[in-house]
Amino acid sequence: MKVSILCVGKIKEKFYTDAIAEYAKRMTRFADFEIVEVADERIADNASDKEKELIKEREGEKLLRKLKPDSYAIALCIEGKTLSSTELAQTILSSYNRTNHITFIIGGSLGLSDAVKSRCSLHLSFGRMTLPHQLMRVVLSEQIYRSFMINQGSQYHK
Repeated sequence: MKVSILCVGKIKEKFYTDAIAEYAKRMTRFADFEIVEVADERIADNASDKEKELIKEREGEKLLRKLKPDSYAIALCIEGKTLSSTELAQTILSSYNRTNHITFIIGGSLGLSDAVKSRCSLHLSFGRMTLPHQLMRVVLSEQIYRSFMINQGSQYHK
């Protein structure tokens, strides 16, 4: 079993990387877990809508180059479906009937390109609030870990 978080940009804050490292360590008993980062594109303060769309497309191309063809891909996007922790656990469990690799994709500050979204089997939303992309990685890592604990029948979820 392999779980990847494929994302745009790097995390600079140690408290975020420490939190992600903790969940990654906890997940080692369930799956190979990795975070794959692609470089974000520089966005000028006065960028036009067309320039922003081109940036999103370039970041999307980088993401798609890193996405394994056999992976069950899940896009994190605000317009996606909201799931409870239990429903996410069921989604992860059922996806392993199709493939041995799940990839969650987090876009850059402009979101995900249409090409990335169309490649994904599920569009997932953690709600309508905007979260920093770095914090989203922490929240997602915890929820993936929680999913494994739910699927194992652990009391961690309660």
